[in-house]
Amino acid sequence: MLKVKTDKSRLPSRHVTEGPSRAPHRSYYYAMGLSEDEIAQPFVGVATCWNEAAPCNIALNRQAQAVKLGVKAGGGTPREFTTITVTDGIAMGHEGMRSSLASREAIADTVELTMRGHCYDAIVGLAGCDKSLPGMMMAMVRLNTPSVFIYGGSILPGRLDGKDVTVQDVFEAVGQNQAGHLSEDALRRLERVACPSAGACGGQFTANTMACVSEAMGLALPNSSGAPAPYESRDQYAIASGEAVMTLLERDIRARDIVTRKSLENAARVVACTGGSTNAGLHLPAIAHEAGIEFLLDDVCEIFRDTPYFVDLKPGGQYVAKDLYEAGGVPVVMKELRKIGLVHEDCITATGRRIGEELDLVEREADGKVIHPVSAPISKTGGVVGLRGNLAPEGAIVKVAGMDPDQQVFSGPARVFECEQDAFEAVQERRYGDGEVIVIRNEGPAGGPGMREMLSTTAALSGQGMGRKVALITDGRFSGATRGFCVGHVGPEAFHGGPIALVRNGDVITINALTGDLSVDLTEEALAERKAEWSGPRETIYSSGALWKYARLVGETRRGAVTHPGGQAERHVYMDL
Repeated sequence: MLKVKTDKSRLPSRHVTEGPSRAPHRSYYYAMGLSEDEIAQPFVGVATCWNEAAPCNIALNRQAQAVKLGVKAGGGTPREFTTITVTDGIAMGHEGMRSSLASREAIADTVELTMRGHCYDAIVGLAGCDKSLPGMMMAMVRLNTPSVFIYGGSILPGRLDGKDVTVQDVFEAVGQNQAGHLSEDALRRLERVACPSAGACGGQFTANTMACVSEAMGLALPNSSGAPAPYESRDQYAIASGEAVMTLLERDIRARDIVTRKSLENAARVVACTGGSTNAGLHLPAIAHEAGIEFLLDDVCEIFRDTPYFVDLKPGGQYVAKDLYEAGGVPVVMKELRKIGLVHEDCITATGRRIGEELDLVEREADGKVIHPVSAPISKTGGVVGLRGNLAPEGAIVKVAGMDPDQQVFSGPARVFECEQDAFEAVQERRYGDGEVIVIRNEGPAGGPGMREMLSTTAALSGQGMGRKVALITDGRFSGATRGFCVGHVGPEAFHGGPIALVRNGDVITINALTGDLSVDLTEEALAERKAEWSGPRETIYSSGALWKYARLVGETRRGAVTHPGGQAERHVYMDL
């Protein structure tokens, strides 16, 4: 790509590089080895969530170097910086999980502050784990700079006894061990081989779901999300992403030109047809919020309802991200959706071309194994379903990918727990019965605080062979690796006096994913009486610090659990200051 000298008179970096008054600022850049020509070029933030916390982030540093090569080839000056990330696999099942969702906001905030403080003109963002993907994309949309997202890539599947295994199998093996069905030696053997490389969890869990979203929404280059993290080919996508952001900058194509109502709908379609994580129902509204677009949980679920499920991925299916990549990835998936008119083709992408133009270039067809033809789907409706009823007036969400229709209706007496730890201990000790609906409350965004995921509890149930014999509902979240009849995001949350706060042991709860109903067998009068008797929100131990602050700022789950007014309240555009 030829270097084109850019007029910086209207770019943010002019505030730190142009004119005699900026001599002190330029001296810092000379201190870091930049030349006069490099200082005169556009500055591109190369933001990563690199750390040594988990394998999903460990390869991001290497890929960032490749992005910088692409930026330089396009005539820009890359400035690499890092932000935090909390990795759910490590945080799962203990108090650390409260930091997970809050970290999404911290990532978006710190990327925004770094970009603003140093006046960068564009951004390439690299992320590898569940909350870091939406957090990075939220920052891009909030700043509304020319932006390209790139996923760090998935982990390779482990192999044990001739079968692919993932970390989901390890979580479920803990339940098998506790139930006496698996020895500790066998558990140790599994844990040593389940995660054999760098990269994010391999199934269609939250990280891979949001990676698919980044492509479908247009912020990432086509097919860039698929290659596993250890593949050197990822570096080619990284270089191309650096070059692409320079093209977007030259053409003044910004993040909100890409992230529109239509592109969000495209993303929700891809979540549905791949049986993606229920967490997309939280993150898509949050990304939309940054653009000033009202795209709520109900809107996401409406799209899920009429989108066929035809990509066979774990945890509901058989295959992992590597298999999807080898079958043609998101471009082939969207090509199938286009055949039935479920793609908005006029949405612009990070290539500068429209999605329809990109799909015209896709030569591969569905392989019939990982990607089924849309004409012969696994099921006619999406792998994720929205629910509503007197137990969830503001909605809830459930993943049904891989479940037969007769498994999607459940009615039984409530077994109520005031937090996840109480439920997990009860499951370990088998203090629950067949046919019960386990209720875990006080785990919402404000009430947790932090809206923890319940993978330890759901995996223990599956490991005990009880995944189909009980149901579970919560105002918290579930991991993308969760399977079984598990309803999350129940709103209003217990902290705000939602009906889930009023349920008692023995109340009959009905979950019907076929009709979209979540109800408790109580009259409105009975619920009102209980509300009048309600003693108020459960106190937490978090009376200072980041989680205290988060609990006071965080909004409704159906709006994405966001912590600021969003794009609708803006009085300025960062790029135009």
